[in-house]
Amino acid sequence: AAGAAAKDSGPPNPVWPIKDKENFVTVPFAYGSVAFWQGKRAAEFQTHKWHVYVRGANNEDLTHLIERVIFQLHPSFNNPTRVVDTAPFHVSELGWGEFEIAIKIFLHEGPEQGLELRHMLALWPKTGEPSMKRAVVSEKH
Repeated sequence: AAGAAAKDSGPPNPVWPIKDKENFVTVPFAYGSVAFWQGKRAAEFQTHKWHVYVRGANNEDLTHLIERVIFQLHPSFNNPTRVVDTAPFHVSELGWGEFEIAIKIFLHEGPEQGLELRHMLALWPKTGEPSMKRAVVSEKH
């Protein structure tokens, strides 16, 4: 389970985030990607529209905890280092290949080096044919 700990500066609601005995909070979050096949008529190198993201596990607003997120895309993309410093913390692109994306999360109050995660972009369904009606979702919590 992925989570980030930071000193509590006031919870957004009484149930979330989870507070421990030392007054630290654990914030459940999700990171991953969703990809949409563009169909048989798509350009050769733009077969999918995809989004990679970091969000609250139940879509909670993480703005009060996250200062910025850096997404490191494949070097073949223009500007492969994407810095997102406002919610929603995501990047959208068009592409054709699957690759590993490095995700670095910087908290307002947290380790200076940030929290580093790796996510494998999934474009194609594990079974069956690609469909324009069903997105391919790959997510971890």
